[in-house]
Amino acid sequence: MWILNYVTKNSIAQSAPDKGSVKASSNGKIHVDASSSYSAIPIVAPYGITYASPGGEDSVVIKANGCDVCLGTISAKNNLQPGELMLSSKGGASIVLKNDGGVYINGVRY
Repeated sequence: MWILNYVTKNSIAQSAPDKGSVKASSNGKIHVDASSSYSAIPIVAPYGITYASPGGEDSVVIKANGCDVCLGTISAKNNLQPGELMLSSKGGASIVLKNDGGVYINGVRY
């Protein structure tokens, strides 16, 4: 019985997400300083979206299948309504898909 309790207690424990600051990003990998320093870990993103996070952004790191991965950067405040989507770059370019069907590219409705 003690073996079952030991195995259950020690194998199910999950590590908590870790919030930190992006130090560098290249070749689909990211370096994050948090409670630990994470080097060259993969970035998890929806299919078809690839990005290189700029330094200084807050990010979240978790352990998945024994490997550390970056879930992404924490979104800045914006004026989006539930269901709307915005793609943006560090340089200020943006595409916004609005609930009313409007598409805004760099603030201009198309």
